[in-house]
Amino acid sequence: MKTNPLIVFCTVPDETVAKQISHVLVTERLAACCNIVPGIQSVYEWQGKICSENEIQLFIKTRAVLYDRLEQRLLELHPYDVPEILALPVQHGLSTYLKWMDEHVGEESER
Repeated sequence: MKTNPLIVFCTVPDETVAKQISHVLVTERLAACCNIVPGIQSVYEWQGKICSENEIQLFIKTRAVLYDRLEQRLLELHPYDVPEILALPVQHGLSTYLKWMDEHVGEESER
């Protein structure tokens, strides 16, 4: 394993946006995989009001070295003013899956 894997959480408003963002991130090799999880309910305060929205959760599998580029791309693609973008390190995982992730993200020079 060459790098530290991350899982980035990002909520989006609908399936169309979820698919569009996921396809761009995988195509540009900023993510090895994006899981699209429908049917979440988010409750939060925004501009002085309590909001309750149906959203879709993305689980984006990437590497720590790519986080800044991934975050910037999410900000360019995302329709929200302040999107949820949270990254958690992967402490353990199936070695063959982590190897697969390493092979499918980043540029050749980064691997």
